[in-house]
Amino acid sequence: MNFTSPRRRFARAAVAGLALTGLLCACGGSDTGDSKASGPVTLPFWGWANGQEAVVKAFNASHKDVQLKYTKVTDQLTMQKQLTNAVKADNAPCLVQNTAEYVTSWVSQGALADITQYVEGEKSKFNTGSWAGAQVQGKLYGVPTSSSPNFTIYRTDIFQKYGIKPPVTWDDFIAAGKELKKHGVKITNYAGEDPSTLEVLAMQAGAHWYAIDGNSWKVDFQDAGTLKAAKVIQEIIDNDLNAKLSFADYAAVQRSFDNGSTATRHISTWQMAGMVQNFDKSFGKWALSPWPTFAGETAKTPAGTNLTGSVTLVTEQCEHQEQAAEAALWMSTDPGAVKTMASPETGNGVMPALADSDAYVGEAVSEKLLGDNYEPAQKVVKDSLGTVTTDWAFGPDWTAMFTEMQSGWAKVVNKEQKVTDLLAHMQEWTVDDLKSRGISVKG
Repeated sequence: MNFTSPRRRFARAAVAGLALTGLLCACGGSDTGDSKASGPVTLPFWGWANGQEAVVKAFNASHKDVQLKYTKVTDQLTMQKQLTNAVKADNAPCLVQNTAEYVTSWVSQGALADITQYVEGEKSKFNTGSWAGAQVQGKLYGVPTSSSPNFTIYRTDIFQKYGIKPPVTWDDFIAAGKELKKHGVKITNYAGEDPSTLEVLAMQAGAHWYAIDGNSWKVDFQDAGTLKAAKVIQEIIDNDLNAKLSFADYAAVQRSFDNGSTATRHISTWQMAGMVQNFDKSFGKWALSPWPTFAGETAKTPAGTNLTGSVTLVTEQCEHQEQAAEAALWMSTDPGAVKTMASPETGNGVMPALADSDAYVGEAVSEKLLGDNYEPAQKVVKDSLGTVTTDWAFGPDWTAMFTEMQSGWAKVVNKEQKVTDLLAHMQEWTVDDLKSRGISVKG
């Protein structure tokens, strides 16, 4: 199920509306700088997504007074390091493509500008979950660019060969995995460096690793939802149903799907782009089905925390914050720009963050990959667009927490410890880490 790729992870969070004090480390107030300067304005913009350069070119062609200077960063992990260094050197770009999981951390460091006054009037154009991903404590620090309907993509030929139906529940998924194992096929892939599987299943089960309690953060890695997710994952690992291929060898991971060694992925639309670009054997043999549910529960797609959910952020050091906010809005709402990014051929295959994204589903879903299953797949995607969780919060130390979880997850995948052992460690570690940062915490 792993969601990581060379583009790193994409995420969204519902961290809006936390109108509280003491939740973040002290940071400076927003200064719009010379936002009304006369003459052409050049805005440095850092990003990594496929298609972004074409969007920048279109923006520059249609704007005389504002121009974007685009720098392509290798991936999201590199972005975190480069922006951190740029902020320290007082040399940050005006605009940054990022994912919502990092917004709270960067706000706490004083890296981002409050652009609420420039963009709040456009709220109705965006879906609720995406809009929340650009907010911290009710203030907007960027403009959402993508949404994350989640679903299962599976090899129809393999499922038909062994008489397996698309899994409706996680119990079905495990049962299908056991049947496929008899024939030398893994049902999923857990890379040892990517614990996002645990995160998204916990989210689906109603967990909240971070929440607000009064004027403090509350940490809970051992609630009922997380333990429910842990049980599913542990059974998959104990029964050797996962391939354990590292995304460090991305080509090997893609080959495992293309040659039928691994039969399913739990993904969003953007991962189809990587499949289209790397496959050469299995085109037309894939289909979509809804994300599995926990037994006895109605279908509920988890939030796209590790898939897309990108935002275009404006930095505090930008001298032209108003123009930067307007440029970010244009890139997220211009029909041509949105279409470019939605396509797996010209962009990232991401679903737009717009309130009405149905018109772009056909662009984001690959007919080449799905063949005769292309039309039914569009319904699966459309049905999932309105079921994205919006109440998941990323804490102010999310980056550090996730890094710590990665090392423990590798031990889980290799059967060196149980999922519950990792969760117990993360509970203690995260509480201690927040306290060390001077942040009020309960847990």
